[in-house]
Amino acid sequence: MTLTGSHVRLEPLDLRHAEGLALAATHDRSTYAFTHVPASVDEAVTYIDAALERDDQLPFATIRLGDGVVVGSTRFLELSFWHSDDTDPSSCEIGATWLAHDAQRTAINTEAKLLQLTHAFEVWGCRRVQLKTDARNERSRAAIVRVGATFEGVLRNFQPALPGPGPRDTAIYSITDAEWPDVKADLQSRVSADQA
Repeated sequence: MTLTGSHVRLEPLDLRHAEGLALAATHDRSTYAFTHVPASVDEAVTYIDAALERDDQLPFATIRLGDGVVVGSTRFLELSFWHSDDTDPSSCEIGATWLAHDAQRTAINTEAKLLQLTHAFEVWGCRRVQLKTDARNERSRAAIVRVGATFEGVLRNFQPALPGPGPRDTAIYSITDAEWPDVKADLQSRVSADQA
């Protein structure tokens, strides 16, 4: 599946994106302290291989439409099927998201989230979409709130820390299907404002 907007295209991640991912990550890396971001083509190949080995994830390359450049990656994770006969997930997570320094705080992230959330709620019919981040990552937490997600709490020692060693506390946020129309309207308004 490919998701396309006015600023960004999310296309299924594969090895042809390795060089672009590595290049996207070569600029200012100061915002990657809590996120695994490949630092070379070899690391990008390993990153992509690991993502593609998982059958519970749908990873994407994030492509800036203005110039066709790879500017990062994002995924659907934690696909949860509530009933044995479900063909689409009832809930999911949007995560493993990172962007090149020059794509951060632009319409690219806003529209990418709009595309993913629209697919989750309106194509799959999800009841809930969650987003999570290292509890120490204030920048990421603020970005998740800007998307329109509600803070649910911090799960202590929830998963391995990046960088390690040791566990990390994880801040959990969510959007429900009942909240989606208002969240969608706000995201659409923000994307439209960026086009003006």
